[in-house]
Amino acid sequence: MVATGRCLCGAVRYEVHGPLREVLLCHCAECRRWSGHVFAATAARRDDLVLLERAALRWIESPASDSAARRGFCGSCGSSLFWDAPARDTISIAAGSLDRPTGLRVAGHVYAAHAGDYYELADDGLPRHDRLAGAPRSVQD
Repeated sequence: MVATGRCLCGAVRYEVHGPLREVLLCHCAECRRWSGHVFAATAARRDDLVLLERAALRWIESPASDSAARRGFCGSCGSSLFWDAPARDTISIAAGSLDRPTGLRVAGHVYAAHAGDYYELADDGLPRHDRLAGAPRSVQD
């Protein structure tokens, strides 16, 4: 199965030719500022991501990232699309940018202790991690 996705305006389009990791919900301050709330992300092996339209793709450094990550977005419409940490074999993809059906489910929360003070984490029974360490890293079939 090939997953497809795009930004809001379609100026950045991509395909993923491989499995996607289940979705993690990140509550860190950078992700909340980046996405406007909790950042829901899946991940794929870097080599499995194929950019079909990339002219509007822009990257910025994520200044307080524990992983020295950068963030990819559409320069035309502003959609948040990617989180890329150079030491990882995978690239995170905004789950909301994927076309349906995704077949994905939320697997857990990361940086749960950093959740915004304007919401409470639901008692959803999912694992909660204080950092990315300990959270699912590998892409699963």
